[in-house]
Amino acid sequence: MNVVQKISLKNFRCHDEFELDCNRPTTLIIGENGSGKTSVLEAIYLALRGKSFKGIDREIMKREQDFYRAEIDLIDAQKIIIRFDGVKKSFEIDGKKSLRLPKKNRYPVVLFEPDDIYLVGSSPSRRRDYFDELFKQINENYSLALGKYNKALKQRNDLLKQENVSRDDLFSWNIMCANYGAKVIHWRVQNLAKINEKMTEVYRNIANNNDECGIKYIGLECDESQYLQHLEQNYERDRILGYTSFGVHRDDYEFRFNGEKADGSASRGENRSMILALKFIEARILEQEVGKAPVVLLDDIFSELDEMRQKHLIANFKDYQMIITSTTVPSDMRVNAEL
Repeated sequence: MNVVQKISLKNFRCHDEFELDCNRPTTLIIGENGSGKTSVLEAIYLALRGKSFKGIDREIMKREQDFYRAEIDLIDAQKIIIRFDGVKKSFEIDGKKSLRLPKKNRYPVVLFEPDDIYLVGSSPSRRRDYFDELFKQINENYSLALGKYNKALKQRNDLLKQENVSRDDLFSWNIMCANYGAKVIHWRVQNLAKINEKMTEVYRNIANNNDECGIKYIGLECDESQYLQHLEQNYERDRILGYTSFGVHRDDYEFRFNGEKADGSASRGENRSMILALKFIEARILEQEVGKAPVVLLDDIFSELDEMRQKHLIANFKDYQMIITSTTVPSDMRVNAEL
């Protein structure tokens, strides 16, 4: 059953006004680059997750306008209205207003962007961001721990920029970074294990071979006391650098292919099959952990995949509501909107 029923936008990115009925399990939006296709997905993501995956509210608001509005009709007659008046954003859900989307109203989303295809060889920060967003959806404890860690890290880094900062000045922030950092490591390792349980099997189903693949966590797996010890040992180095050189904010994820680092050993097609496998597993884990089938948003991804992988993409997501943007019409698909 479709979660998203209808979308109405006003002054949202390049759209003066836009409406779309999502009355089929798969909704296809066709348009040239720059026509506003991604903006429709951005509005849906904003309504389901409470934030944009692209930018801040002032960037979303159409140029020379003083507000934007996005109205999303959901399953069971629920309606979410998002308003931005140039200063603050508000969410209205069935007549009740709040400044943030309440946790009970958040809905799982699998977002597939063209850049995700290159995740294997991308920067560590890009991979951290990707998995952070996934793990936040899977587990609220991860989201809380990471948020508190980032706040403590900022305070520690601000102190390190000051002259003559002492060990005592940093101690309380070391304690907080160690506490929340250890929790972040715990949830990262645990969630990554769930992905790796299925990675090779799903990959083989796509590639039709006997290769093995997985994802390795590149970081020090330690408890709170060990984490604290590392921070204290790095005091002199951090003081000279002016920032925290050790911690979960610098860790990475390494894709592995037949026992080797995939970036450099796997072919372009093999890398893309690994990312497809990851996306399929992402949807399944979200459904299991959250208890709701995620909405799948595919942003102009067909241009990056050959016909075989396109078919796997559609087949593996057929049990979920899909909203797809593309510059061309894939075979056997009906266009719902043309921009």
